[in-house]
Amino acid sequence: MKRGRTTNEANSSSSEDTTEKESKRHKIVERKSTVVQSPDWANLLQDIILQVFQYLPLLDRAHASQVCRSWNQVFHMPDLWRCFEFELNQPATSNLRTTHPELIKQIIKRHSNHLQYVSFKSHFISALTVVFVNSKSLSSLKIDDTPVDDPSLKVLVANNSDTLKLLKMSSCPHVSPAGILCVADQCHGLRELALNYHLLSDELLLALSSEKHVRLEHLRIDVVSENPGQTQFHTIQKSSWDAFIKHSPKVNLVMYFFLYEEEFDPFFRYEIPVTHLYFGRSVSKDVLGRVGMTCPRLVELVVCANGLRPLDEELICIAERCKYLSAVGLGECEVSCSAFVEFVKMCGGRLSQLSIMEEVLIPDQKYSLEQIHWEVSKHLGRVWFPDMMPTW
Repeated sequence: MKRGRTTNEANSSSSEDTTEKESKRHKIVERKSTVVQSPDWANLLQDIILQVFQYLPLLDRAHASQVCRSWNQVFHMPDLWRCFEFELNQPATSNLRTTHPELIKQIIKRHSNHLQYVSFKSHFISALTVVFVNSKSLSSLKIDDTPVDDPSLKVLVANNSDTLKLLKMSSCPHVSPAGILCVADQCHGLRELALNYHLLSDELLLALSSEKHVRLEHLRIDVVSENPGQTQFHTIQKSSWDAFIKHSPKVNLVMYFFLYEEEFDPFFRYEIPVTHLYFGRSVSKDVLGRVGMTCPRLVELVVCANGLRPLDEELICIAERCKYLSAVGLGECEVSCSAFVEFVKMCGGRLSQLSIMEEVLIPDQKYSLEQIHWEVSKHLGRVWFPDMMPTW
């Protein structure tokens, strides 16, 4: 009996040991299954890395390319460099400016053959010069707040005259009318051009109107004055505008005015083919009246501010003479409700965009603010409400 009992106890002990081992094994397996594996960044798809790199500034791209071989390969892919934005606005004493110029120029030089769409905003002019010297297929170039000059533009034209289709220049005081004229003379495929008014000349418009040049699709002109009375604005001859519009009859001529009231004298004295007109500062009734008389191609009009006198007659004149007007925005102005309803009635359903602050509309004997909503909606053929100023 003792021997049988001993055997049973041994079997029971062995069974318990086996169960305990199985339990430990299951716990180990469960513990391993819960461990989160770290991502293998080196084996990410190159398309994903490429999309990430496209959002990085130049120096961050260069640093990321040193992570591994795969990332370095993406850094040198032509697709990454076709669209290139460069912005560097550190002061001259910045460590970034004193440490990286040669690195920046080497990177740009190595990939300049692939550049097609370039946006450049920096006082680091030597980097832009590297682009001009080494690029061969630029299609779009936007330059903002950069000390580019006429000789630099000549280099640009020499290497990219057959491919350049868009040029936008803002705050480039070292460029002269002769410099931009060189671009128009050589880049016959140019379709979009944006520049400051001081670069606009009769010679430029005539160059853009030559038989060799394609029809321009978009011309934007910024007319800007920082100090009242200190900027002299020249006059463009009507014959130059006529030749330009004859050559490019469907061009969008966009003009942004940031002038003081006394500086508008040279403008709107005769017919001008402007299509989109924006007044960023206060503009007088007299100037708006001249707009109605001289801008028959006008499509869009935005007035940010005006004096305290209502613009009733001016709006009616614009509605009568500007038969293509389809978008209007009025900010700090005054218009009587009756005149506004008459304006909308004359323009009709072609007003696809009508943005008017409620404070602009002055109630009169014929219409209140509550009534004008229904009346304007009736003539537009859709529900319309004036814009409300936020209360916060």
